[in-house]
Amino acid sequence: MTEALTAALVVDPFAAMNAIGLVAFALVGSSKAIREGFDLFGVAVVGLVTAFAGGATRDLLVNRIPLALQSSSEIALGLFGVALAIGVSAVFETADDHPIALCSDAVGLAAFTTAGAIVATEAGVSGFGVVTIATINAVGGGAFADILLDRSPFILLEDFYASCAVLGGSTYWLAVGLGGSGSVAAAICAAVTVGTRMAAVSRGWTVPTAQVLRTSP
Repeated sequence: MTEALTAALVVDPFAAMNAIGLVAFALVGSSKAIREGFDLFGVAVVGLVTAFAGGATRDLLVNRIPLALQSSSEIALGLFGVALAIGVSAVFETADDHPIALCSDAVGLAAFTTAGAIVATEAGVSGFGVVTIATINAVGGGAFADILLDRSPFILLEDFYASCAVLGGSTYWLAVGLGGSGSVAAAICAAVTVGTRMAAVSRGWTVPTAQVLRTSP
């Protein structure tokens, strides 16, 4: 079974990106819940919502049963991410601000952007649909998690986050449109998404607000 799973991750870009995204986002969501003082059940719920809500929305948009309801391995990957978050929080007091969590968030964003773009392309939607579904897959779980944490979804604020998914999804669509293979397009999409996100974190990039535009000379 282990050999079969390893082989699938090597030859199937979607399987690889989906697995990476599930673990990474479960870790990120759980870390946020731990910081807010949630109990272990609450930590697991927030972590799993972060991991699965975006993908479930993606699947519903392309008219298929969410993968989380089809495969126990999906849940296992999410729970593994939750366990990692609990382990990291035992070592670091503010685990959600630690570089491990920040890097996991960027990797998860890139992985889910790519997974969403792959599914949307296979479903035969338009270019706009590819970018939209890729972005929803990438940021939907985090938005739902923020609601559970009783705060405004941070993707709607100034942070340069959802924009990275838009850029990644657009890159995937362009790469496929120019004749690139699915694997090449996936690699480029992931690289663009994680690269822009890490640059945004390190350089403090933000999206301007209407207030800033109004007060500009």
